[in-house]
Amino acid sequence: MASLKDMRVRIASTKATQKITKAMQMVAASKLRRAQSAAEAARPYADKMASVIANIASAAAGSPGAPALLAGTGKDQVHLLLVCTGERGLSGAFNSSIVRLARERALALMNEGKEVKFFCVGRKGYEQLRRQFEKQIVEHLDLRSVRQLAFGNAEDIAKKVIARFDAGEFDVCTLFYSRFKSVIAQVPTAQQIIPLVVEETSGNGGASVAYEYEPEEDVILTSLLPRNLAVQVFRALLENNASFYGAQMSAMDNATRNAGEMIRKQTLIYNRTRQAMITKELIEIISGAEAV
Repeated sequence: MASLKDMRVRIASTKATQKITKAMQMVAASKLRRAQSAAEAARPYADKMASVIANIASAAAGSPGAPALLAGTGKDQVHLLLVCTGERGLSGAFNSSIVRLARERALALMNEGKEVKFFCVGRKGYEQLRRQFEKQIVEHLDLRSVRQLAFGNAEDIAKKVIARFDAGEFDVCTLFYSRFKSVIAQVPTAQQIIPLVVEETSGNGGASVAYEYEPEEDVILTSLLPRNLAVQVFRALLENNASFYGAQMSAMDNATRNAGEMIRKQTLIYNRTRQAMITKELIEIISGAEAV
């Protein structure tokens, strides 16, 4: 059995840990509001951009001059998985849930005979994926030095992806991130971004809306598609940022409550042990007095 001194040290250590987790919870809560606002503000623009491109793409359907980002290469043999995770841990299952989704997709594709490559954005995802797919990771981008995410960060990632696509390194690109739903709910999401998946659009009453474009649809798409790719990546980064702080806030709250429960149990054991030692000493004193 541990001595009373060891128990006191353990209780003091647990209390110090509780202070740290409580402080981290408060920091995450303060940063969550700004991150959540940024993620929610980016959604309407990203959705509208996708809607506009879907309308233009439907008009350009079947055109021989359609951009490769829309039409694809005509094959789906090589897949690039763009996996966006956090730079830090202590956030529950936030990072591992994104990696798990990407890993399941990769294994499914490999079972079908496809070639899989990884583009990792974020340190935690890279560290987990390299244990199993180290040779298949073609690029890793670390954003730890970025204090506040900007569109330029997403644009740089989009340019790297497009450059690899133009070089013929892959046929299909899928973006993995965690969509922020609430503090206790973050949804791992997979979104195909190359070639762009176009949803059918319709106007009021379900009738299709026809537009005439100047210049031609192909020219507009050539300019809009790279920007749309950057917008979707930026949205994913903002969603990830909000999801990270939500997951960290929840995890640190659980850790704080668990530490409080451990302190209560350790204090109870300490008091019982101390009482038993005092009682034993009293019995020895009384027994010695009676023997005299």
